[in-house]
Amino acid sequence: MAYIKKKLSNNGKKAFRLLMDELKISMREAQKLIDKKRLFCNGILVEEKNKFLDGLVELIIYENNPKGLEVVYENDDFAVVEKPSGILTHPNGRNCNYSLCDEIWHLWGEKACVAHRLDKETSGLLLIAKHKNAQIELKTMFEKRLVQKSYLALVKGKTKKEFMVDEKMDLAKDYDAVKTRMQICENGKEALTQFYTLEYFKNLDASLVLAKPLTGRQHQIRLHLFHVKHKILGDPLYGLEKIQIEQILDGKMSEVERIQITGAKRLLLHSFSLDFIYKNQKFSIQSQKNIKDEFLKEGLL
Repeated sequence: MAYIKKKLSNNGKKAFRLLMDELKISMREAQKLIDKKRLFCNGILVEEKNKFLDGLVELIIYENNPKGLEVVYENDDFAVVEKPSGILTHPNGRNCNYSLCDEIWHLWGEKACVAHRLDKETSGLLLIAKHKNAQIELKTMFEKRLVQKSYLALVKGKTKKEFMVDEKMDLAKDYDAVKTRMQICENGKEALTQFYTLEYFKNLDASLVLAKPLTGRQHQIRLHLFHVKHKILGDPLYGLEKIQIEQILDGKMSEVERIQITGAKRLLLHSFSLDFIYKNQKFSIQSQKNIKDEFLKEGLL
């Protein structure tokens, strides 16, 4: 999503009033744009809503750059899409030229937003709220664990037919600001994940597992599998040295080297299903991707 500067007319108005008149928005929306550091006058950031503007007034806006997105399900309130691996859910700065917001806002406007998040390299189903009321209701459902999620992952080694990981976790204290990482710890937050083995590839010594997180901790599936010695292939964080993590995150490690180190060229984790009740209607939505074949093509295990 590209950032561009839009010139606004200048009639000596206060900052918030200028935005309200030019963009036909409410005072609250105008204040939000100022708070988000989007308004400039003569190249200087405007931080006070009551500041009188005199000179060249510019507003930073987003310019959508859609590339196409697979919509799995859609109604008036929400949509479910297939998020590709390697795509950010939200733009992470002015140097980010593309994110899922390019697709979401192109299809449903800027009031649409994600109801939950997936890591950049995690692919699969993502729930999109089309308007504010749906956003509040769906996010509340996730917070109350009223949405059952399942994931598919290709992991190292032969896993048990069925197993549970019940290990508390919290933010790691030694991640050196490179990237947020989690750790297993006695005083952490409750974290529980159920796993089922779907297939074992003897020639690869890798297992395809179905993971059902019963709690919603960051990196829960990744950390729980790493903890039981079945690391997800392609994981760029857990089990690596800091320099390796930096090289992967900065795009300075070749695909061949990453495959050699992690087992795949990307994190082999896919959001497979979403089950929930919304407005007294039961929804059970599954990914239509042939993810097993995609996983096997992503690495030279």
